[in-house]
Amino acid sequence: MTKMSMKRILVVGSANIDFLMTTPYVPAPGETIVSEGAYTFVPGGKGANTAVAAAKLGTQVVFCARVGDDAYGDRLISLYKEHGLDLRYLKVDKLEQTGLAVVLLEKGGVNRIIVYPGANKRINENDIENAFFSYPDAIITQFEIGDTAVISAARTANTEGVPLIIDAGPARRDFPLAKLEQVEIFSPNEVETEILTGIRPNTLEDCLRASIALSNAVDIKYVVLKLGARGCYIYDGKYCDIISPFDVQSVDTTAAGDAFTAALTAEYLRTGDIIAAAKYANAVGALTVTKVGAISSLPSSLEVKSFIEEYGK
Repeated sequence: MTKMSMKRILVVGSANIDFLMTTPYVPAPGETIVSEGAYTFVPGGKGANTAVAAAKLGTQVVFCARVGDDAYGDRLISLYKEHGLDLRYLKVDKLEQTGLAVVLLEKGGVNRIIVYPGANKRINENDIENAFFSYPDAIITQFEIGDTAVISAARTANTEGVPLIIDAGPARRDFPLAKLEQVEIFSPNEVETEILTGIRPNTLEDCLRASIALSNAVDIKYVVLKLGARGCYIYDGKYCDIISPFDVQSVDTTAAGDAFTAALTAEYLRTGDIIAAAKYANAVGALTVTKVGAISSLPSSLEVKSFIEEYGK
């Protein structure tokens, strides 16, 4: 595929440095425990994870984001350049620090994350409108930036007729979903689904109820629930389908949902088939959880191809 024929995705989202520490379990109030491994600072942020994941899967990616005027911001920009991201619409903010996420990684790969938005919360309507001059084929955004920025991205996407993909994390009960107007793909994980709808998608019936609730809140073409080790669930307003997962040993779930959304969008743009896109996204998410870290765990298109071929045997 030539670069001219490649689909272009605009990612409007967060750029963070992640402070990662491994722990046998999350301590109780007043309890002190000793980490079993060294701590590390690694690149992260839902927006950046998604942007790099899409680029590694062979898609042109324009990244609209903000980092601080600090050493972490410099480090992130260098990394994004290495991965071939279009950074014309990434700004260095003089007033805020680069966003920080504190990641506590427990045994079994489960993580707990606390995010300080920093420069991410200063992405504004002007930043987003300018980024649309890149003429994207789709836009992905998440809730790790300010509400105003998310709503502005949605409004501009709808005005320009560009498919809008929402990765609904981190979710809040009071987020004004109706202001998103029209969404091509809306994809929360299990926790985010419960926060937004009050329904935990533990069963197929609950998945359907939650999907209907989301569709009643905003005009969504496809609801895609990320169910972790159970795969994903798709609802289009009439029909539903469960897409089986790939069975792998989970080491770290950080960035798996971001990689899933990037892969889902890239393959959907390529094929127009949401089922095929979800199967591909499941493979990318599965590969991501087999490695520690966020951006460092994201697979290439060749790795995904080999994994799918091997898994199918």
